[in-house]
Amino acid sequence: MKFENSLAFARTLDKSDPLKNFRKLFYIPKVKVDGKKQEAIYLCGNSLGLQPKSVEGHLKVELNDWKKLGVEGHLHGKNPWFYYHHFFSKSVSKLVGAKATEVVVMNQLTVNLNLLLISFYRPAGKRKKILVQANEFPSDYYAIEQQIKLHGLNPEECIVEVTPRKNEVTLRTEDIIAKIEEHKEELALVMFSAVNYYTGQLFEIEKIAHVCCKHKITFGVDLAHAIGNVELKLHDWNIDFATWCSYKYLNSGPGGVSGVFVHEYHAKNFELPRLAGWWGNNEETRFTMPKHFVPQPGAAGWQISNAPVLSMAAHKASLEIFDKAGMKALRKKSELLTGYLEWLLLDQEQKNKSPKEYRVITPKSKNERGCQLSIQTGKNGKQLFQKLTKAGVIADWREPDVIRVAPVPLYNTFENVFRFAQILRK
Repeated sequence: MKFENSLAFARTLDKSDPLKNFRKLFYIPKVKVDGKKQEAIYLCGNSLGLQPKSVEGHLKVELNDWKKLGVEGHLHGKNPWFYYHHFFSKSVSKLVGAKATEVVVMNQLTVNLNLLLISFYRPAGKRKKILVQANEFPSDYYAIEQQIKLHGLNPEECIVEVTPRKNEVTLRTEDIIAKIEEHKEELALVMFSAVNYYTGQLFEIEKIAHVCCKHKITFGVDLAHAIGNVELKLHDWNIDFATWCSYKYLNSGPGGVSGVFVHEYHAKNFELPRLAGWWGNNEETRFTMPKHFVPQPGAAGWQISNAPVLSMAAHKASLEIFDKAGMKALRKKSELLTGYLEWLLLDQEQKNKSPKEYRVITPKSKNERGCQLSIQTGKNGKQLFQKLTKAGVIADWREPDVIRVAPVPLYNTFENVFRFAQILRK
């Protein structure tokens, strides 16, 4: 498509957008600009997604059952709490490309990562090392460090980092694969975020998984910035395990419930070490209070505690929207929406005769990114970000010099990205 740098063109794209009515399903924050209240240009769905209008109704159902039924809500509520995690299996399995038995919704992201590392980081003999990307999200890195220490090992000796080439910001797939090949006899685990939080780079997870499979190296993936953003096929790609949060692209509220994927090869292995609790025990015998833990089949066997129903109710509301929209349609719009934003930024860069104040460091190929564009700023980047905020843009700042913007296809418009580009130029 040939883009145009005009409001009329952006509005034409919005008019023909098959997903345009989904924006009406969300609350758009209001901000003050020059003393007047207006809808914000919200480009921060990669950090916290907006609230679906249906969340309140879903919460009221559970609050009402709690009010009227008390403990009986576990079995006699409209959505019986005892079975609550089952309500997500179909929707979540479609989002990550899995079988329904391979996924479960529970806990929060880093809690789940630690639980999964207990099972899947099993250092033995020469194989003690974990390969990660150098610029990994700190919470993941902390979890990996501490898991290594739990085994009485030294993180400095056991963590292998893949770093970008000189004068480059993102990683090349061939360099990731070369690093795996180099350390194939020493690696117990490869742990990667599917989309890097800082650069917005989407990695070729399938290719990495293939190499890990060839060398019998366990491969785990953090999907925090990938789920609800890009299409995934975890089962077909032979990913060993994955986990994610639901408060970013999945719009399920601050601190929203997490989820995990465990490939069926492992999910049927009841001998695999894991931490245990009664909610992971076989449902058939849970309330007979057996003395010994017998995990239920599938990913659900990694549960420990009962479901946080109120948090899950918000998640349920959001997933119903994803079921209606479908990831193929969302991804198609996302590629066009982010592509238009990138074109606008490059177009005004070419027209601006003053020295460059910023550059986009996210890969240009649509196959190597999701919604997010990371804009690396000059020395006055923080002031630039503050001016954007004052002008009605909600984005986010990441030290030392990046503004992250993520036009989300469920509720962002082409006019949103056009107006953002205009404000940035000013």
